[in-house]
Amino acid sequence: MGRARLRGKYVYPGIALAAIGLAAALVIGLPDRPALAQSQQSSAVFLPDGKLKLPTGFRNWVFVGGPLTPNGLNGGKANFPEFHNVYVEARNLDAYKKTGSFPEGTLIVKELTLVLKPTFPDGSRTEPSGRGFFNGAFNGIDATVKDTKRFAKTNGWGFVTFGHHALPYAASAAESSVSECAGCHMANVAKTDMTWVQFYPLLRDK
Repeated sequence: MGRARLRGKYVYPGIALAAIGLAAALVIGLPDRPALAQSQQSSAVFLPDGKLKLPTGFRNWVFVGGPLTPNGLNGGKANFPEFHNVYVEARNLDAYKKTGSFPEGTLIVKELTLVLKPTFPDGSRTEPSGRGFFNGAFNGIDATVKDTKRFAKTNGWGFVTFGHHALPYAASAAESSVSECAGCHMANVAKTDMTWVQFYPLLRDK
């Protein structure tokens, strides 16, 4: 095997080439590190004024369920008469299934839809599948974020409403008062990480 002289020492070409190849492989692998770090970041974006920015892209997340408490079954005036279509990112859902709690930074989005053009007094209508309740127009967005430092007073979760009305929604919103959202969660679902898991099979049946 040939060898080259370098600063008084002999270097074998095969060994030198192997070292160069290893260094190149390490350099090529470096971009994966920032990507991994970025994947662990929260999708919740807080603005300098402390408001939460309206989430985007959540309709591509995992849909965990859409409970409905229609007016027709609640004396004509339900507290939450719309469908509650709830979305969570797959990585946070997977973590919940393994541990029973959501990771820090988890963002859960609940988009409301009205019932589709009721034709009966109870708000239902007849479709080829039968009489029932069907998703109508978008009518608001709520979001909740797990940030144990920012929301220490409400068991580590902050609750935000971007409006209960037709599109467009508010571009950002401040934390809702305890009486609006967090208080009910603290009183009823504190043991299940402040989440109504009983309404969502993907969370309930781990």
